Amino acid sequence: MRERVIEIIISAFPKLLLYCIKVTIPLTMIVFILSILLALGTALVQIYHIKVLDKVARFYIWLFRGTPLIVQLYIIFFGLPSLGIMINAYLSAVIAFSLNYAAYNSETIRAAILAVPEGQTEAGYMIGLNRFQIMTRIVLPQATRIAFPTLMGTLIGLTKDSSLAASITVVEMFKTAQQIAASTYEPFALYCESAVIYLLLCSVLTWVQKRFEGKLEWKKPEASAVSLKGVPQNG
Repeated sequence: MRERVIEIIISAFPKLLLYCIKVTIPLTMIVFILSILLALGTALVQIYHIKVLDKVARFYIWLFRGTPLIVQLYIIFFGLPSLGIMINAYLSAVIAFSLNYAAYNSETIRAAILAVPEGQTEAGYMIGLNRFQIMTRIVLPQATRIAFPTLMGTLIGLTKDSSLAASITVVEMFKTAQQIAASTYEPFALYCESAVIYLLLCSVLTWVQKRFEGKLEWKKPEASAVSLKGVPQNG
């Protein structure tokens, strides 16, 4: 019995690893990038108090932070067809995960931007930079250092949560483990094996986070003008 379980684990590993590389990792990275872009836009809309869009952004954040991710997945994949909107499983997962994680990342990015001292912005105006230049050259680089640990934490969480895509028939690593378990009747061994692979992925991301945190280590500027050193002045 023990030898049979070991054989199943060994034979299942290549297939689990294949779907991890083929589906789980790409799904995670696509969602993370889309969620960051959407979160940045949502954060800026709130910071600059853009009429109408500001209220829409707040409502969106309230809605997606206040409802479970699994429910959002089910609404998009199983619910929308009743309204005549058909979306395949993979795209449904991308949409649901992106909208959900963007709602959380938006607040992280907004807080990071607001944490940058106002003197930095004022100094930017003094040397002739416009709002866009100040945001891209001065504020966002500093906000990135502040938000980086939290955003990496959401990436690690997203890596694990990607397994929820199996609930809407996306054949990723965990769904593959379920399929093999259904045919071999060894769910415990296969689920533990998939858990180990998720653990390894998250361990790598944790290592990457620590490496980059060292390079992005925050150093408080002595004065506002100091951080503007090297920024080309207009005129």
